Amino acid sequence: MKTNDSMQDRDGFRSRGGFIIACIGSAVGMGNIWRFPTLVSSWGGLTFLIPYFLFVILIGSTGVIGEYALGRAGGAGPMGSFGMCTELRYGNRKIGERIGYLPILGSLALAIGYTCVMGWIFKYTFMAFSGGMMAMGQDMDAIVGTFNGTAASWGANLWIIVAILVSFAIMSFGISGGIERANKVMMPVLFLLFLGLGVYIFLLPGASEGYRYILTLNPAGLLDPKLWIYAFGQAFFSLSVAGNGSVIYGSYLSKKECIPSSARNVAMFDTLAALLAAFVIIPAMAAGGAALNEGGPGLMFIYLVNVINGMPGGRIVGMVFFLCVSFAGISSIINLYEAPVAFLQEKFRLKRVPATATIHVIGCGIALCIQAIVSQWMDVVSIYICPLGALLAAIMFFWVAGKKFVLESVNEGARKPIGKWYYPLSKYVYCACALIALVAGAALGGIG
Repeated sequence: MKTNDSMQDRDGFRSRGGFIIACIGSAVGMGNIWRFPTLVSSWGGLTFLIPYFLFVILIGSTGVIGEYALGRAGGAGPMGSFGMCTELRYGNRKIGERIGYLPILGSLALAIGYTCVMGWIFKYTFMAFSGGMMAMGQDMDAIVGTFNGTAASWGANLWIIVAILVSFAIMSFGISGGIERANKVMMPVLFLLFLGLGVYIFLLPGASEGYRYILTLNPAGLLDPKLWIYAFGQAFFSLSVAGNGSVIYGSYLSKKECIPSSARNVAMFDTLAALLAAFVIIPAMAAGGAALNEGGPGLMFIYLVNVINGMPGGRIVGMVFFLCVSFAGISSIINLYEAPVAFLQEKFRLKRVPATATIHVIGCGIALCIQAIVSQWMDVVSIYICPLGALLAAIMFFWVAGKKFVLESVNEGARKPIGKWYYPLSKYVYCACALIALVAGAALGGIG
């Protein structure tokens, strides 16, 4: 197998555990916290969870493995790895490299949108710790006004800069010294805090209605095609399969590590994080007497703030909750910025710090300018660019590189060879699902 020779001395993850934790961090993001609970509530608990779990199993056992293996085989991000595939098949590296630009741009575009959201999160985390959030009480005019002011043009300038500086500080230390080390702290703390928050919510009067709803099954609802499309879209987006972040993280993985096992752990813990969020947010809304009928930013920055401010010990709950959200956001944003940073290192031979600084200056400048349209920005990226990146990665690996190369790449370092089911399931079923995600997402106005 031919890899990118210029990347032989690259930084990488020090351990399999560090790789898994970093990948979990990249997958655990806003999709888990403000989108997943809303879909669970809107579609009726188990009615949504059953198809969601099925799609997590499908994507986790095909696309996630494929993107990690593609990146590791190429020893590079999307540009180098795609180029490797077309060189193997057609003897022309440049075709794949040019196609690889798209998922890199998609990663940067999504990172820029996330930077705006991280600005909001850092502001609300500060307000939670300083008492500013509790000072609004349950005055919906004040709560809505605060968020509208934050999300307006130039409304979160300081906090966007803070988000950029945090991301830059972590990424400047490299993969093992920065990204891996930061995730090893943030992810365990996030899970422990969310678990503690879940126990507290469990003890609140009225929370039982939320649990009852989560465990509700409406068999007739399973016949609605839209349910399956939304469940697939959520699983697709939540597992961070977009032809960029998983590819670049895979490129830092040792050849000795077992990719199928790592992918299984990432899918499992990402799903656990989503379930923890649902088991915190839905019962909390039930305990506060609120209906969970809004998704997106309004859920976290308006409706939940109102509920938290009315809880006993609401200030502590707010501090813990927004600290969890900030950790989830940071772990995602550094993954999204990594692909374009690695691109500058691969293409222009820049050192780590100058490449990281260049990308973050670009990200900060654009993020400051798009604050008033960030929702539309994120819609375009998540509906079109990210699914297209995932589809391109799948085509490159499963169709262009060929069966022999795919199985060699996936099985390298594995405890035992992957089953014969893997290649046809990935080449036909997963690729078809990626195409459906792109077409259905555009038709429905976004499924992630």
